Amino acid sequence: MPKSLALICFILISTFAFAQKTISLKGKVIDETTKLPIESATVYLSSVKDSAVVDYTITNKLGNFDFKIKKIAQPIVLKVSYVSYRETKIRLESVSEDKDFGTIEIKESTNQLDEVVIKNETPPIRIKKDTLEFNASSFKLRPDANVETLLKQLPGVEIDAEGKITVNGKEVNQILVNGKPFFDKDGKIALQNLPSDIINKVQVTDTKTKKEEITGQAASSNNASINLTIDEDKNKGFFGKFMAGAGTDKRYESSALVNYFKDKQKISVLASSNNINATGFSMDEIFDNMGGSRNNSFYTSSDGSFGLNGMTFGGNKGITHSNLVGINYSDELAKDFESTASYFFASADTKNKNKTNQINFLPDGNFTTNSISDTKENKYSHNLNTELEYKIDSTASIVVVPKFAKSNNRSTKNAHEESVDEANQLLNESSSFVTNENDISSFNNAIDFNKSFRRKGRNISASIQNENRKTEIDNLTNSSTIFYQGTAPDDIRNQIKNTRNIADKYSVGVQYNEPILDSLSINVSLDVEREKKLESRKAFDFDSTLGTYTVENDVLSNYLTSNRNTIWAKSGFTISKKKYNLNVRLGQEITRFDNHSQYLGNVVDLKKDYILPVADIYGGYNFTKSMGIWVNYNYSVYYPEASQILPVENLANPLNTYIGNPNLDPNKSHQGYFSFRDYDYATRSGYSIYMGGSLYDNQIVSSTTYDENRRRTTTYENISGTYESWFGFHWSKTIKKGVHSFKFGGGFNAGYDLIKGYANAELYEAKVFDITPRVNFTYDYGELFSINPSYRYTVNDTKYSNYVVSSASSFVHKFNMQVTNYWPKNWVFGNDFGYTYNSNIADGFKKDFYLWNTSLAYSFYNKKFTVKVKVYDLLNQNQNATRTITPTTIRDEENIVLKRYAMFSLTYKIEKFAGKEKKSSGRFNW
Repeated sequence: MPKSLALICFILISTFAFAQKTISLKGKVIDETTKLPIESATVYLSSVKDSAVVDYTITNKLGNFDFKIKKIAQPIVLKVSYVSYRETKIRLESVSEDKDFGTIEIKESTNQLDEVVIKNETPPIRIKKDTLEFNASSFKLRPDANVETLLKQLPGVEIDAEGKITVNGKEVNQILVNGKPFFDKDGKIALQNLPSDIINKVQVTDTKTKKEEITGQAASSNNASINLTIDEDKNKGFFGKFMAGAGTDKRYESSALVNYFKDKQKISVLASSNNINATGFSMDEIFDNMGGSRNNSFYTSSDGSFGLNGMTFGGNKGITHSNLVGINYSDELAKDFESTASYFFASADTKNKNKTNQINFLPDGNFTTNSISDTKENKYSHNLNTELEYKIDSTASIVVVPKFAKSNNRSTKNAHEESVDEANQLLNESSSFVTNENDISSFNNAIDFNKSFRRKGRNISASIQNENRKTEIDNLTNSSTIFYQGTAPDDIRNQIKNTRNIADKYSVGVQYNEPILDSLSINVSLDVEREKKLESRKAFDFDSTLGTYTVENDVLSNYLTSNRNTIWAKSGFTISKKKYNLNVRLGQEITRFDNHSQYLGNVVDLKKDYILPVADIYGGYNFTKSMGIWVNYNYSVYYPEASQILPVENLANPLNTYIGNPNLDPNKSHQGYFSFRDYDYATRSGYSIYMGGSLYDNQIVSSTTYDENRRRTTTYENISGTYESWFGFHWSKTIKKGVHSFKFGGGFNAGYDLIKGYANAELYEAKVFDITPRVNFTYDYGELFSINPSYRYTVNDTKYSNYVVSSASSFVHKFNMQVTNYWPKNWVFGNDFGYTYNSNIADGFKKDFYLWNTSLAYSFYNKKFTVKVKVYDLLNQNQNATRTITPTTIRDEENIVLKRYAMFSLTYKIEKFAGKEKKSSGRFNW
């Protein structure tokens, strides 16, 4: 640790010394006709010899720019570029002293197109009306870098340790390739697997729905979308990667990814198989599949799980052997008819051993539950996603998005559990052997129609959606639960349960927008939704005479249905100005909520009608093109499940009986959010502030009572006045000086909540405060060396009222450092080191641990082949110990995880494009 800090200090001192040798080039850009300053014009320096970009900046709101660069002995050109203006050039034979260019006047282009771009002279960055566009070739990268590495070089773009991407403080929730999903809209596969040198532009916009895109409405979300456009020369070709590896302790990995692009047609196939809890198809040349098992969580090493299209593969708790096959296809099948489809098959076999210690707080005395279990799980899934879009004409389109999924999960679990009181007296204990098989099938579809009329802003949209899901569960339970206090009889079970759950939802909606003024329009909408849920369970005890499960158990059998019919009638207005926009939609929600049950020969019907308000307000204000605020407010209603509202017992768990409350009302909450972002492209620094929360008029909470054996009976109650709140701050700055690049970042996330609940029928309150300050730093020395240390400190503090304890608190330290060396040529040596300390882990669980991964790779044969040796968990200290604190419990849990292994692998790459290879002249000269 001291050596690391010394290295950072040395780098900072070197930076300061280097800065003393820089010179300044400054000036002001104005409109030739109006003489007004032009904000967000791109000013950049390029070499006369090869047009390589030397440096760039963006004018501020006063039109000023200022370069801090080192002396340049060769001829260069200063260029000023702005959308719909002619590019201005000023040639300099050399740069040896400070220079003030004074006022530079640029002239509006007579060409009416949005922009005129001269090939090979595209500016590094361009800010349009609603799009931030980066020219990929202007950013210096290693030849084998992937898209994720490219994004990390872009100003204002941050990628944290968990893979979350933000642009100027706005979270990215969609990544597209040429406007289409690459396997999935979350972009994980595209980021890790597409080589950066095929990318032409990186375009950042607000994430919009199809209706908002077509009608030109402002985005209703505060998220960003990234679109990666492929270089024209590289959009006709074939490239792929094949990898296989074998390691110690019978570890192995293998993967393949093949891509074929031809104009609008794209076909990609991927496959992987491994037993190291990994995604299996990363192009990270340093850590690749080890990255999925790094200690990214604050409280434990990551379990390596990952998601695609809503599915979770690998990881979970334990060690997983996973297999994955996927194919992605997109094309323009006919004129104005585009299609995208992806299919995945995945299987995973997981083994885990679990140890848990849980302290339960009660007004009349705490008790502790200890448990151990051994679990085996086998699952597979099929998933097909498609999207079809037909543009009827320039004003109308129809989009159909059907999704199919089928999965099967089989598991066996051997477990033992016991509970003791504060005097260590045994209350109960149970031993069980349980097998489960879940078979799930689902079909979701959305049909959206949008039509714009001749008058700008007048449009109509209609949608039809359905969600259909069927789950069949076969359960075998062989358990023995012994009660040591009172006279309650022991619970001995040997039975099977067959459960069928069906959930169907259908909705139809229509919305009409009518412009009143150029900047003001009104809208009306009507939405109708019908949701039906069914749960049917049959239980059969073992007949020892026949040796079969044929004795009907009516106590554990039930039949529940829930029907909800809702109509939303809303109207509102939209104000859209150059600087700001505001959207207001108000109305009413009319709901009939019918619930029905059959249990032990008794029929219960419960019908309720609700008339509730609806509110959705959002908008933003842009002070400048890179500074703005965004706010939203909505009033939300969520309805309880049939099992929560019907007075029917559920005795499936021998230690916890559930029963519904017929007087239960829905969740009702006010939700709000505010954010402020400011990024200065001239100084490559920026910050963001955000805050939000929910205030509950009514909230559904569980209420549990305990008998002398600590056997639980749980029902549900309504409470009011609770809230959740969160707030945070983030700052980043990038400094580039020749071959040196420094990236600083810091901030914090925090939350403050008021929680109410019932413990043994007594109402309590808990005020929870948590805060996580963090800092990170990245230093790159050209293409030869990179170091990235980061540190987080998490504090959690809870204060109780009317409770057995008055307070509880914990803190967690987490330090990570990645060091990568790319010298000598064709060699890559990487180290990923992490340290985690949790103050509040219970005795018997290790409070801290180190995780060190290392990798050494060598590329040859024109970098088509790469051999690699890597060691995961070099110190053999990895663990999975977690502590979870709730107002009523403290739970410590430990699961088995991957331990140290070594892996040798060979990777082969193939690239064949119809066009010429991308020239290096468009990249920075360092």
